[in-house]
Amino acid sequence: MTARARALWTIQRGRVQLRATDVAPPASGELQIRALMSGLSRGTERLVFQGQVPMSEWGRMRCPFQEGEFPFPVKYGYATVGQVEAGPDHLIGRRMFSLHPHQSLFNIPADAAVCVPDAIPTARAVLAPQMETALNATWDAEPGVGGRIAVVGGGVIGLLTAYLCARSGGAVTVIDINPARAGVARALGLDFAAPHDAPQDCDLVFHASATAAGLNLALSLAAFEATVIELSWYGDKPVAVDLGAAFHSRRLTLKASQVGHVAPSHRADWDYRRRLTEALSLCADPRLDALVSRSTSFVDIPERLGAILGDPDTLCHLIQYQES
Repeated sequence: MTARARALWTIQRGRVQLRATDVAPPASGELQIRALMSGLSRGTERLVFQGQVPMSEWGRMRCPFQEGEFPFPVKYGYATVGQVEAGPDHLIGRRMFSLHPHQSLFNIPADAAVCVPDAIPTARAVLAPQMETALNATWDAEPGVGGRIAVVGGGVIGLLTAYLCARSGGAVTVIDINPARAGVARALGLDFAAPHDAPQDCDLVFHASATAAGLNLALSLAAFEATVIELSWYGDKPVAVDLGAAFHSRRLTLKASQVGHVAPSHRADWDYRRRLTEALSLCADPRLDALVSRSTSFVDIPERLGAILGDPDTLCHLIQYQES
């Protein structure tokens, strides 16, 4: 029997609405999943919300199971944990992670969902795509991470990247202009510094603040022949980068990292599903709960989304579907 669901659509700049949609019984090889929680990615989803995805990137920026086209109307999102309601018997009732937009009930191919380990709470499992981005970034830093590492930008991606680097044995400092990030960094076992106290001559620097000032700070912190990994995506906003000063004399490397492709160092042996499964398993650490402390009911999102995405203290904000 066809079921009814609601999905979140961005219908114009700064405006979203919940739209009703019919969900047919799942076909062979599909799962029907009822959403429990999804996560709002403040960086990317703010650009979608504001209509700032450049036309040149409309194709590459499509998320799995997206409907509509950029700029509007578009159904977007890529961090949903739900419970299987229909499908193979051995999966009924299991929690699954999928890269699906914000929607209360949906069908997807079974191979597009990953089982959430029992030990990982639903709220923390929502971090999987951000963890995947951070994991890919550390791979992009090959031949390995270690030594003195700075991460400029203490949002979710920056904090998770720093967290993974620290697990690999590096001396890692998170740098952010927002002092509220200090407590979160320390909850993850990381050092924190304001920009004026940032460590100098770092062997590796990651940039994740999505600001020109942050990128230029990252370049200034890099030691001789060090690499700066750029994790920020700016949408259609031009960025002024200071390639004067010591950029050339220090022989710096500025390298883009983006989750859309598996890092070259792992591409021969890893596919997208294996990488996502690994990212999900990395969410087992209870300290990561510090990144997912706020939530909003799905029915309230149309009124509150602008404020959530505009709040500089927002990390991973959760959408709860139980009341929808």
